[in-house]
Amino acid sequence: MNNHLVVKCEHLAKSYQDGDVKVDILDDLNLTLEAGTTLAIVGSSGSGKSTLLHLLGTLDKPNSGKIEIKGVDTTTLNRKQQADFRNKHIGFIYQFHHLLMEFSALENVMLPLLIGGMAKSDAKIQASEMLENVGLSHRITHKPDQLSGGERQRVAIARALITKPALVLADEPTGNLDKDNGENIYELINQLKTTHNTAFIVVTHDLELAAKLDKTMFIKQGKLVSQ
Repeated sequence: MNNHLVVKCEHLAKSYQDGDVKVDILDDLNLTLEAGTTLAIVGSSGSGKSTLLHLLGTLDKPNSGKIEIKGVDTTTLNRKQQADFRNKHIGFIYQFHHLLMEFSALENVMLPLLIGGMAKSDAKIQASEMLENVGLSHRITHKPDQLSGGERQRVAIARALITKPALVLADEPTGNLDKDNGENIYELINQLKTTHNTAFIVVTHDLELAAKLDKTMFIKQGKLVSQ
C-alpha cells in the first residue's frame, strides 16, 4: 500500500440556515486517508454523511475548515478550477447508477475522458480495458436497460475509475442491490483499490458490508469517530 496521503480534512464545519434557525451538520470534523485505502462512513439518516461527500467532492464548500485532496486545498479553488479538479482526481458512485440510458456501457465509461479532452479512439481503448477490469468485457455494447442492477453498478464503477482518480466517493453504492450483488460490489472495490491504488470513501448504512472495507468510522454529532 502506498502511504501517500490522499485526503486531509481539518476542523471542517458546515451549517445551514433554516429560516431563523442555524442547523449544524458537521462540527470540527477531521479525517485523513491514504492511497489504496477503503473507508466506510456510517451514520443515521441526517447525520451529515452525504454533506461530507459533497464537501470532499468539491460540490459544496464548508463554512470553515480545510480540505486537502492530493495536497491541494480544494476550498480555495473557484468553480471552474473545482470542476477541472473533480474531472481529473475524483470519481463518484451513487446508489442509483446515473448512467445515460441512450448510451452503451462503453460510451458511458468513455464520457469523462471525452469531457477531459481525450481523443475518441484513445478513450474507447481505455474504456474497454476498464470494463474488462470490472468483468464486463462481454457487455460493452449493451445499453443500461439491457443490464442487470449489479452490472449497471459495475459500469458506474468503471466510469468513476476511468480517469484514474486518487479518490472515489461512493454514496450508498449497494443500497439498490440485493445482498449477493452488494457483496460483489464491495469485493470489486477491494480488488480495484489494490490494482489502481485508489482511496475509496463509501457511505453506507450496512454495517455488515462496511466491515468488508479497511476502516469504518461513524458520524456522530457532526464529528467522525472510530468504531
